[in-house]
Amino acid sequence: MISVLQRVREARVDVDGQIVGAIGAGLLVLVCAERGDTEAEADRLLAKILKLRIFSDAAGKMNQSVQDIGGGLLLVSQFTLAADTTGGNRPSFTQAAAPDEGLRLYDYLVAQARKIHPVVATGQFAADMQVHLVNDGPVTIPLRMPPAVQQN
Repeated sequence: MISVLQRVREARVDVDGQIVGAIGAGLLVLVCAERGDTEAEADRLLAKILKLRIFSDAAGKMNQSVQDIGGGLLLVSQFTLAADTTGGNRPSFTQAAAPDEGLRLYDYLVAQARKIHPVVATGQFAADMQVHLVNDGPVTIPLRMPPAVQQN
């Protein structure tokens, strides 16, 4: 799974002029499931997102996680993170999971996040979304969870 984390002061997602998800301070997380991803990658990604120390402590050092500050998560599906631009000027998205599998893994990630984090909002899968954010820092972190290596 691929994600891009943005530390935000606030963020929201609009669909057809209606707010479908919003948070105050926390993380806007753009998420893409790739072909071959499973719940294991989603679990590892969520664990990393929740523990990543990218929020400032009292001394101004990035030493706190979104959990430490009680911040929100805004999880937004974005298949374009799987873009392959090596073959020309039109990106290929063949590495993105099929829409039904992408939705299944996105829903799984959201459900798991809601079990262990108090503030979780979402965009709308496969919708034409407008994402509004105030990036704090700015701090933007790409994060990829490759499939786990199978050991026999």
